[in-house]
Amino acid sequence: MNVILDYVANHLHIHSPVLQAHPDWVTPLYLPDGRKNLELWDEERLTTWFDEHIPTLDLERAEVCGPMTDSALYWIAEYDLDGFRHDACKHIPENYWRMLTRKMKTRFPDRDLWQIGETYGSPELIGSYVRSGMIDAQFDFNVYHTALDVLTCGRSVRDLAATVAESSAAYGAHHTMGNITGNHDKARLVSLAGGALSPDEDHKRAGWTRTVGVGDPVGYRKLALIQALDCTIPGVPCIYQGDEYGEPGANDPDNRRMMRFDGYTPCEQAQRDLTRDLIRLRRSSMPLLYGDMTTLALTDDVWVFARVYMGEWAVVALNCGDRPQQVECILPTGSAENPKFNANFGAEFGFLPDGRLRIDLPPVGFEILTETK
Repeated sequence: MNVILDYVANHLHIHSPVLQAHPDWVTPLYLPDGRKNLELWDEERLTTWFDEHIPTLDLERAEVCGPMTDSALYWIAEYDLDGFRHDACKHIPENYWRMLTRKMKTRFPDRDLWQIGETYGSPELIGSYVRSGMIDAQFDFNVYHTALDVLTCGRSVRDLAATVAESSAAYGAHHTMGNITGNHDKARLVSLAGGALSPDEDHKRAGWTRTVGVGDPVGYRKLALIQALDCTIPGVPCIYQGDEYGEPGANDPDNRRMMRFDGYTPCEQAQRDLTRDLIRLRRSSMPLLYGDMTTLALTDDVWVFARVYMGEWAVVALNCGDRPQQVECILPTGSAENPKFNANFGAEFGFLPDGRLRIDLPPVGFEILTETK
């Protein structure tokens, strides 16, 4: 197991010893026009405060940036960590990332340290931090948000395929961006997908005013779909704690319930077993890890794509609709004639006389075909 530390460099609590000693280390709370510089995420993204009790550090100043990067290095030096998950990446200037990464590579040249960031924004903004001398990857919120809309708001699967293609074009066909099931700043997908939360309500308020569960058990199947997506498209699957078994919840702090390791309901146990099977399949499949990706069939409800590595194939079929689907598609030129596939999740499939591949998908379900060795 690799362990990465969630490190927050952007801000400190106003009563922290550091700010008590250096109250001038923060960006201005007031803008020249008199407005408070609060939650101006895009307009003032490098200086805005998240709240009045957590001022943003002025990391463009060397006397501030130096100690904060040294603080990050302390954790690497003192603990057997494998890297960082960086909070609020887009709100921190580039000089911080370059200074931190240079110090990490200089001080620990023999350690394989990995850094992944959190940025909401366009692929161009997200990708601007992922380069030599900065960080290694970022969470792909654009894929997550599109998948969430498909599973909870009836958005077309065509949009999801387009967003995945946009990410590949922006970050490279074999990128290591993080494909997420959820996030500590979001309501739990299983509760949204099961209808316990409405997409239009105040998800933070809901967590304070009522007990939020899953609702319709279809929420588990929709959570399984995004897990299957994350484990089969390019990138690194990132499972938010509790999503492996389907922990429900509204937004922060309700989405930060303590993780459970036993006492699961039958639906939760089934979800955990499925998560384990998906991870094992991905780790054992070179096409799912490194394969080129080609769409074979695409409708508003269904997406079938192939991944191929060194002549070995995997076929992924996702049905986000509420009806069974029989999908037919033609494997690309270069595949073996009628390759011997194994259905890893129990779907019926076969080859038609004309060579087309037929897969029978359940409602809100998926299948991953891998070649029999």
